[in-house]
Amino acid sequence: MTIRVPWLNRKFELDVPVEEAPALLAELRGAVERLEGLVRPLPASVRTARRGKKWSIQENAGHLADLEELHLGRLDDYDAHVDFLREADLSNRRTEEAGWNDVPVEEVLAAFRARRERLIARLEALDPARYAQAAIHPRLHVAMRIVDMMKFVVTHDDHHLATIAEAAALAATPDASSPIPCK
Repeated sequence: MTIRVPWLNRKFELDVPVEEAPALLAELRGAVERLEGLVRPLPASVRTARRGKKWSIQENAGHLADLEELHLGRLDDYDAHVDFLREADLSNRRTEEAGWNDVPVEEVLAAFRARRERLIARLEALDPARYAQAAIHPRLHVAMRIVDMMKFVVTHDDHHLATIAEAAALAATPDASSPIPCK
């Protein structure tokens, strides 16, 4: 298992060239297939297993679906030309209370797919000049352009996809008792 920096401890350089927006759109779109490819083949017992207080694979997938509302809301913030983007719920209450382990896996995956498709459609509909529009990110306290937000979301996707891949690999090993940093 590799050691990764917890999400809230990560540092971000918000200097993505605006010209990278099309590639970031492709990465955002590709997260759906990557998630489905990681999660779908796993037995339910592996998908829903928690190790300690860490989220299960299926809860990580549900969390990605949950956060699409935040990303769409932040696009609303950019549309409204606010100074500060809306805050994320750092307690992840929505994911904690969602009961993702009790939802059929196909519904979890469909929720992420549908919500991500809405995000991509909104981003694709933007005038390309808008990718440079900025507002202050509430936790990072720096100006975040729309293109930076796109990179931020891609990085968050990768964080949880790596967590899922590690959990699946650990479940396949004889000593699957070690904890997985799933949040």
